[in-house]
Amino acid sequence: MAKQYNQSKAFLAIAKASLLAILKNPGAIFFSLVFPLVFVWIFGSFGSNGITKYKVAITPGSDTLNAIYTVLSNLPVIEIKNYTNDSLRKQDLEKGRLAGVLSINTRFDSLKNKSYSIEVTSTNASMPEVMMLMNVLENVSAKVYPNPNNPVLISKNIYQVREYKQIDFVLPGQIGFSILFSTLFGIAFTFYNLREQLVLKRFYASPVNRLSILTAIGVSRLFFQLLNVVVLIVVGKLFLGFTLAHGFITFIEMVGMSFLMLLTLMGVGLIFSSIVKSDSTIPLLINLFALPQMLLSGTFFSISLFPEWMQTLCKLLPLTHFNLAMRKISFEGVSIFDCWQNIGVIGLWAVGIYFIVYKIFRWE
Repeated sequence: MAKQYNQSKAFLAIAKASLLAILKNPGAIFFSLVFPLVFVWIFGSFGSNGITKYKVAITPGSDTLNAIYTVLSNLPVIEIKNYTNDSLRKQDLEKGRLAGVLSINTRFDSLKNKSYSIEVTSTNASMPEVMMLMNVLENVSAKVYPNPNNPVLISKNIYQVREYKQIDFVLPGQIGFSILFSTLFGIAFTFYNLREQLVLKRFYASPVNRLSILTAIGVSRLFFQLLNVVVLIVVGKLFLGFTLAHGFITFIEMVGMSFLMLLTLMGVGLIFSSIVKSDSTIPLLINLFALPQMLLSGTFFSISLFPEWMQTLCKLLPLTHFNLAMRKISFEGVSIFDCWQNIGVIGLWAVGIYFIVYKIFRWE
């Protein structure tokens, strides 16, 4: 009588072999486990301080020795920023970086009765924050003087500045996002395929200068990506009301910043194309590099949502400085030369990246 085949053992053997194949695939582990964990960690860090803080400044000459100021300065929802430069304080106020500027004064009537006045100066750029700030001030006033004859007078002065629309935040981030992934995928796969098909080797054996070969291929990618940047800016301006503070000059400066970022990311693509053994590894490396950039650089939301230590980490990333510079240039009207700190960080990344490219780039 023929021995019956053990279906259970066959099932377990196949399941084991399949599981081992999955575990040996780094891409599967990354996208099924690491990728979601990173998302959970980053989005879980939103508002990790547990409260929303309102940034305010105090005008010079304000009375900071009274009970109102003492209670206000100890509130966890209030962050008082000190300025030595009046124009810088006004600049931050008009850009929506401050909820308001407070002027606190103590007064005495003819009977020597003490009263206080708090004037809040703000702009339409901070309307949601200033309304909440007024509520906080009223609560502080009621806490310090709970009697009906409250001696605290609170007033606000809101003046109009250039409207800061959602598109003014979103579009620079989307330009950075587009540059990041399209450049990395385009350069990495292009040079990997050219190397695998021995095209680069043939180029290398030709009389053409090696730098000319790399530059020519790179320029074609740069031109295509810059064309995408131009289209995004034009569409944003014409159809979505995107702000170009100084018109065509701002447009040119934004394209210039994009060119610098493209050059930097092109080097990263060259590194990936040189170190991989198969094209299936390229997406994994790209996501390892690009995922932190995408989530921690202020592309989709402000990095101010993160705790302080995490914001420090964000400021190490080149895309963070690209996004900051693009928003300064487009909405605030800052010259590209005034963004030298942001450009410097991106430049340092570029130097380090191309040093690695010089050391590891392979023609075959």
